[in-house]
Amino acid sequence: MTSQNKGVRRAVARLAAVCLLAAGLVGTVPAAAGTPASGEGPAVVPVQTTGPADRRFNLVFMGDGYTAAEMPAFRADLERHLNTLWSIEPFASYRSYVNVWAVEAPSAESGVDCDPGLSAPARDTALDMGFWGGCDPDSVQRLLTVDSRKAAALADLVPGTSRANRQIVALAHSDTYGGAGGSYATASGGNALSSLITPHEIGHSLGGLQDEYDYYARGVPGAPYEGSEPSSVHHTLLTERQMREQQAKWWRWLGEESESGGVIGRHEGGMYSTRGVWRPSRHSLMKTLGYAFDQVEREVMVRAISAKVNLVQDHTPDTAPIGADRTVWVDTLHPVGGALAVNWTLDGRSLDTRGARTVDLRRLRVSPGTHTLTATVTDPTPFVRDPAVRASAALTRTVSWTVDTSLTTVRGPETPGFTGHTPTGSPVGARSVVHADTTHAADGTPAVRWRLDGRPVAAYGRNDRDLDLRSLRVAPGTHTLTARLAGTDEELSWTVDARPATAAYELSEPLRTVRRPGRPVEYVYDDAFTMRLTASDDRDGAVVSQFRVDGDGWYTYYGWPTDAGAPFRFSPGGTVIDDLVYGKLGRSRAVPWDDATPDYGTHTVEYRTIDAAGNIGRPGSFLVTLVKP
Repeated sequence: MTSQNKGVRRAVARLAAVCLLAAGLVGTVPAAAGTPASGEGPAVVPVQTTGPADRRFNLVFMGDGYTAAEMPAFRADLERHLNTLWSIEPFASYRSYVNVWAVEAPSAESGVDCDPGLSAPARDTALDMGFWGGCDPDSVQRLLTVDSRKAAALADLVPGTSRANRQIVALAHSDTYGGAGGSYATASGGNALSSLITPHEIGHSLGGLQDEYDYYARGVPGAPYEGSEPSSVHHTLLTERQMREQQAKWWRWLGEESESGGVIGRHEGGMYSTRGVWRPSRHSLMKTLGYAFDQVEREVMVRAISAKVNLVQDHTPDTAPIGADRTVWVDTLHPVGGALAVNWTLDGRSLDTRGARTVDLRRLRVSPGTHTLTATVTDPTPFVRDPAVRASAALTRTVSWTVDTSLTTVRGPETPGFTGHTPTGSPVGARSVVHADTTHAADGTPAVRWRLDGRPVAAYGRNDRDLDLRSLRVAPGTHTLTARLAGTDEELSWTVDARPATAAYELSEPLRTVRRPGRPVEYVYDDAFTMRLTASDDRDGAVVSQFRVDGDGWYTYYGWPTDAGAPFRFSPGGTVIDDLVYGKLGRSRAVPWDDATPDYGTHTVEYRTIDAAGNIGRPGSFLVTLVKP
């Protein structure tokens, strides 16, 4: 690394540090000159394919500091990061919008620059990643930067992707905690918390979400906020009453139980200030790694993901008038979390199509002349409440045709068949929407007939392309779902996994164990104790474990921040690690100046799993009583 390159990296790192905070992490990624360098040359590996790259949102992962011999470690790190990502909403519901690619570019040397300290040697790597903002002594250790030009050059190797439809995530071969957000997201690959850094940084990079930390430098409380009303959608100076009166910020979500715990309201601190600015939830993924996006952040992320795709994937050509003697069709995307709505109008009058993807104009008895037929495709997700977001191009698309009854449609040969469908190679969960698209002909689109374990089941209204398994209340166990194309021998088959993974816990030795009829088992402690969660499933694939205390937000289990293999540690006041606080029993703490008063008494700890098919296990629970020593 030349002194000139060091100077460039230090300069951009100082700019990046403006957005740095504790969970890492940032809002800017530096740019530097260069081209990809790799020993054996980069390879593009499709990890998840849901459709053509130019019609999907593409997550492009690349590793730095992994030698050719260490490439299996990159794949393992990537798998762990993805398993966590798919357990978090809205990625879980919109996974079908996303292609995932790995660009494997072996580095000449193992590791990344300045890891863990400034005195560590520079490494010869493919993407020139480095901690300390690229080895800048004026920066901080956890600011992990990447050479953006090299990263972009590698991403350009993925055919069909562009800056408009992709998000780059660079993983460093390191166990040190760190990452950054901005145009490109970065995260360390092997830290216990690193798979939670990735969705946090994508929240910055893709959603434009801001950090909700109440400090800039770890261990130093942030000064009171002195600016005007923030542009950030999840920060405000307004009171709850003012939000309602002005119909501003997150007024539509006020009073709701937060997905990340507590109630959505007005919680002081954020944007690096301890006072004078407020956020929606006590904690969330943009404040404390481990929790979910709250509803306000989730709505932003739904729009951001959906803006990268087009809800209408194909349709009857609309560049010229069409006759009234034919069938007109649209093909849509298929969220895993729920089917899109399609509404048809003729000259502004709604047609009774109940979600059908086709309209047979011959049955409408269209009057002579010229008419306008319109299909409006909308995402009815309950994750969105803002009408402006719902009406935006991200969540609503329209297609219109001029219908001229004087025209005669030219028929052509069309062999019926399936054109796209939910992947059949792995089980689908009992909460999933499964889809099957088909060819189309002017004389009609072949119907899809669904069966579950050989029994006919109804699809979504007149939309026979989507089957919502939740509506069937599938019994626990393993089932077979089939989709047959009417009038043909064409058939698709899926295994339905309706049996969630199971979880078990292991605690350190208590003072005593109390068992009472009709109550969960109770463990009594007078000081710190540990909890290890393990999961098992009858299917291949990773399982994410979660827990929560006293009904607070579900928290992803990752072991312990300093050792993924160690159990999670609860203590009366929490454990301070690198100026963040983990494991306070009762009311949680995130930073040392949060209330450390021990919550003596009895607490309920719940635990559950989310398996590879998206099934969420029924929570188990136990009681912990903390007594004064």
